[in-house]
Amino acid sequence: SRPILDMSYSRHFLDFQGSSIPSSMKKLVVTKLSQNFREAVTLQQDSPVPLPGDGDLLVRNRFVGINASDINYSAGRYDASVKPPFDIGFEGVGDVVALGLSASADYTVGQAVAYVKAGSFAEYTVVPARQAVPLPSVKPEFLTLMVSGATAYLSLKELGDLSEGKKVLVTAAAGGTGQFAVQLAKKAKCHVIGTCSSDEKGGFLKSIGCDRTINYKTENVESVLRKDYPEGVDVVYESVGGKMFDLALNALAIKGRLIVIGFIAGYQNPTGLQPIKAELLPAKLLKKSASVRGFFLNHYLSDYKMALQHLLKMYERGDLVCEVDFGDMSPEGKFTGLESVFRAVDYMYMGKNIGKIVVELPHSVNSKL
Repeated sequence: SRPILDMSYSRHFLDFQGSSIPSSMKKLVVTKLSQNFREAVTLQQDSPVPLPGDGDLLVRNRFVGINASDINYSAGRYDASVKPPFDIGFEGVGDVVALGLSASADYTVGQAVAYVKAGSFAEYTVVPARQAVPLPSVKPEFLTLMVSGATAYLSLKELGDLSEGKKVLVTAAAGGTGQFAVQLAKKAKCHVIGTCSSDEKGGFLKSIGCDRTINYKTENVESVLRKDYPEGVDVVYESVGGKMFDLALNALAIKGRLIVIGFIAGYQNPTGLQPIKAELLPAKLLKKSASVRGFFLNHYLSDYKMALQHLLKMYERGDLVCEVDFGDMSPEGKFTGLESVFRAVDYMYMGKNIGKIVVELPHSVNSKL
């Protein structure tokens, strides 16, 4: 006796704990295009709770993930044709509280799901059932895999050509996606070097298998790489941009590969870019038969489900650490509620996080049964 709430016919519905789903909710909306997240985004207190269509789920978000590219999205860099207001937030984990008739073939009310879809910075999000990922439970660790884990897995699998003994440099290695690049490269029996900004982060990196950590606040990255790796590194997983990109490019070995998954150093600039020594790029690549490849997760969606299933199995077997940072050590404490998303984005850009930044959305359920 599967409970079916067919929202195509009824505008009144109950959630699975017997309390009415409210008619309005809080959500974050981009109201002005700006790379300054606080300027761009507004917390709306009384937005209508959306209704799921025939093939949709209504998900009550319990945890939402913070991504460096949230700032790119609020600046309108991904789609110049989109004009404010529009919803923001890329990923969430929560419970299905209502669903359409077709969606009920595969999902039930009360089921835990994760998803990647614009509009997760809200108390409730409508998610097409085909885009949802069923989970054994609602845990923030699952959220770390949705964008960050999948980016590391697919980029290294498709572009990294990893094999035993290869030297792999991961920049921003203790961050949301860097933590997975380190672990996956170690699984491939590579020698892994990770850059980070504190000794605490270095300790975390060592705990997940990093062979050499470089604290760029206290060590000169260029000097360390030249001294310890005179032949260069075979693969770079690069997400910082600017000067770090130049250092990584110079550190490439013969036939080395530099994979660009982001350039966070430039995201808060009006142009989104920090200068690199691009005029030297052709000569440097030719001299080493090296390559630079870009990776954007949206272009690999055909392999996404496979990647995610693989990562979920690794986590459930205990083969993968999914470090979550709730901001407990931030000045105002844990990131709780949508209003704390602003603090969480600031925290990321201050380089304070170890692992994936996650915001918890607590829900008070008043049972009416």
